[in-house]
Amino acid sequence: MTKTNVMRLLTAAGKAYTTKEYSYDESDLSAPVDWESFGLPSEQVFKTLVMQGASGAHTVCCVPSPFELDLKKAAKASGEKNISLVPVSDILPLTGYIRRGCSPIGMKKKYPTFIDETALLFDTIAINAGERGILIILNPEDLAGFIDAEFADLT
Repeated sequence: MTKTNVMRLLTAAGKAYTTKEYSYDESDLSAPVDWESFGLPSEQVFKTLVMQGASGAHTVCCVPSPFELDLKKAAKASGEKNISLVPVSDILPLTGYIRRGCSPIGMKKKYPTFIDETALLFDTIAINAGERGILIILNPEDLAGFIDAEFADLT
């Protein structure tokens, strides 16, 4: 496994984490991953979504993979009148990451970030390691502290 920028940043900061590799279908990135087959409950694996509010400001939301982001709750958390997902074509220029490889750690720019409060139900959660096929597993409060994120009801 190659060491990603996310791993380098966490290591440099002395943050405890483990990694897990998974397979995915490059031809169908919309297909859900069977996290249970990798030994992880799907509610413990968080996806990273990049949003844009009515003001034009960008926000990052991390939600459990089997759930949909509630746009009204995300707008409320971010202080926006309304909010929507950025187009897939904007993810790389905004974050430095590709679709299904986006991590809340190490983006090109620091955006306000919100993690669904269900993360606090677990000792560890999994997030993308900044590359398709690799997860970072770490304590949700360590993650929030490292990226200055807030916990909020997002689903």
